[in-house]
Amino acid sequence: MATTDGTATLVLVRHATTPATGRRLGGWTPGVDLDEAGVSQAQATAARLQDVPVRAVYASPLERTQQTARILARPHRLRVRTRQGLGEIDYGRWTDQPLGRLRRRALWRVVQHTPSRVTFPGGESIRQAQARAVDLTEELAAAHRGEVIVCVTHADVIKAVVAHHLAMPLDAFQRLVVDPASATALQLPAEGPPSLRCFNDVGGIAATLPWRTAETASGGGAPT
Repeated sequence: MATTDGTATLVLVRHATTPATGRRLGGWTPGVDLDEAGVSQAQATAARLQDVPVRAVYASPLERTQQTARILARPHRLRVRTRQGLGEIDYGRWTDQPLGRLRRRALWRVVQHTPSRVTFPGGESIRQAQARAVDLTEELAAAHRGEVIVCVTHADVIKAVVAHHLAMPLDAFQRLVVDPASATALQLPAEGPPSLRCFNDVGGIAATLPWRTAETASGGGAPT
């Protein structure tokens, strides 16, 4: 994936699972660590990326992304660089709330069907989160022309970034599914359109299909 034409390759990795994955809307909740399954997921992703010529590893400030990123960086002997722009959407008063309770609120239906209209109570809008994450991907691409970098972030952030670079309306981004510890590769050339080289890779098609258990997938447009 390294190129000689100035194209930057961004491998967007969602953090691996925590005890709250699929149960609570984690957002910017501090002190949430990977669970045992999550450590194994991150190690499996690191193994798939170990032969890729990764030049830098970036991560959001949250513990679950930092821990995932350190596992991914280790085979490449790289330090993790923290970037606020990769942080989760600020869900405001929805932060760390049980998903079952949130699904009963009227705003949940708006989040699922017209997310471009949503500003979370006491938090930020999905459009704002998309804009700052896209700005960062462009900044990193400009700094890493011809190189491969890894960005460890969150499901909704990855969905929003991919939607932007594929010219998808933000209101369609819930059609994308981003699994824990999955890898998505975007190429951003210095000139010309972006390209999506792979999406939601977790090591094979069988692992992405819906017969997985709740312990290994969040699903249903419910990131943590």
